[in-house]
Amino acid sequence: MPYTSANGHMFSLLNKDGELGFRFSKQVQEKYIQELGTTTLKSHGATMRGYVLIPEKMFEDLDKLSEYLNESYDYVMTLEPK
Repeated sequence: MPYTSANGHMFSLLNKDGELGFRFSKQVQEKYIQELGTTTLKSHGATMRGYVLIPEKMFEDLDKLSEYLNESYDYVMTLEPK
């Protein structure tokens, strides 16, 4: 499964079902779940805590999608490196 990581922390993931998820802080995660009308990402039947499932409709707005990806990257860069 393709993913991106920085400092040993994964921040985006494409699961086996072709669903995309980005990792955010708890507060931002809750905000985007509400705003986007989505849920947390599931992969291999497990809930990926901290990851928001990016709805397919977001793939139409690549500029906004890249903003979310950059925000996810910025978040993991605040975490202690592994």
